[in-house]
Amino acid sequence: MLIVMKKNVTDDLLQQVKEYLIERDFDFHQSTGANRIIIGVIGDTSRLTLEELQQRPGVQQVFKISEDE
Repeated sequence: MLIVMKKNVTDDLLQQVKEYLIERDFDFHQSTGANRIIIGVIGDTSRLTLEELQQRPGVQQVFKISEDE
Protein backbone atom coordinates (compact mmCIF):
# COMPACT_ATOMS: atom_id res chain seq x y z
CA MET A 1 0.00 0.00 0.00
CA LEU A 2 1.24 3.47 -0.85
CA ILE A 3 0.09 6.62 0.91
CA VAL A 4 0.67 9.87 -0.97
CA MET A 5 0.66 12.87 1.32
CA LYS A 6 -0.61 16.30 0.28
CA LYS A 7 1.96 18.64 -1.23
CA ASN A 8 2.34 20.95 1.77
CA VAL A 9 1.60 18.49 4.58
CA THR A 10 2.73 19.65 8.00
CA ASP A 11 5.18 17.63 10.07
CA ASP A 12 2.44 17.16 12.67
CA LEU A 13 -0.02 15.61 10.19
CA LEU A 14 2.72 13.42 8.74
CA GLN A 15 3.61 12.20 12.23
CA GLN A 16 -0.06 11.43 12.95
CA VAL A 17 -0.25 9.13 9.91
CA LYS A 18 2.97 7.39 10.96
CA GLU A 19 1.68 6.90 14.52
CA TYR A 20 -1.59 5.55 13.14
CA LEU A 21 0.37 2.88 11.24
CA ILE A 22 2.68 2.08 14.17
CA GLU A 23 -0.28 1.67 16.54
CA ARG A 24 -1.63 -0.97 14.16
CA ASP A 25 1.72 -2.83 14.01
CA PHE A 26 2.73 -1.77 10.50
CA ASP A 27 6.21 -0.87 9.36
CA PHE A 28 6.66 1.72 6.65
CA HIS A 29 9.24 3.38 4.45
CA GLN A 30 9.09 7.10 3.79
CA SER A 31 10.24 8.53 0.46
CA THR A 32 10.60 12.28 0.44
CA GLY A 33 10.73 13.94 -2.96
CA ALA A 34 10.86 17.56 -4.06
CA ASN A 35 7.07 17.89 -4.11
CA ARG A 36 5.60 14.90 -2.32
CA ILE A 37 6.09 12.47 0.53
CA ILE A 38 5.11 8.86 -0.12
CA ILE A 39 4.77 6.28 2.62
CA GLY A 40 5.10 2.62 1.64
CA VAL A 41 3.24 0.47 4.15
CA ILE A 42 4.84 -2.88 4.95
CA GLY A 43 2.74 -5.74 6.29
CA ASP A 44 -0.63 -7.37 5.77
CA THR A 45 -2.52 -4.33 4.54
CA SER A 46 -5.75 -6.29 4.15
CA ARG A 47 -6.47 -5.06 7.69
CA LEU A 48 -6.60 -1.46 6.42
CA THR A 49 -9.18 0.13 4.15
CA LEU A 50 -8.41 2.74 1.53
CA GLU A 51 -11.27 4.90 2.75
CA GLU A 52 -10.03 4.81 6.34
CA LEU A 53 -6.60 6.12 5.32
CA GLN A 54 -7.82 8.60 2.71
CA GLN A 55 -9.90 10.36 5.36
CA ARG A 56 -6.83 11.06 7.52
CA PRO A 57 -5.78 14.72 7.49
CA GLY A 58 -2.83 15.37 5.19
CA VAL A 59 -3.41 12.31 2.99
CA GLN A 60 -3.96 13.01 -0.69
CA GLN A 61 -4.36 9.50 -2.10
CA VAL A 62 -3.93 5.85 -1.18
CA PHE A 63 -3.01 3.05 -3.58
CA LYS A 64 -3.48 -0.62 -2.85
CA ILE A 65 -0.86 -2.82 -4.49
CA SER A 66 -2.27 -6.11 -5.72
CA GLU A 67 -0.75 -9.25 -4.31
CA ASP A 68 0.93 -11.76 -6.61
CA GLU A 69 -0.24 -15.30 -6.19
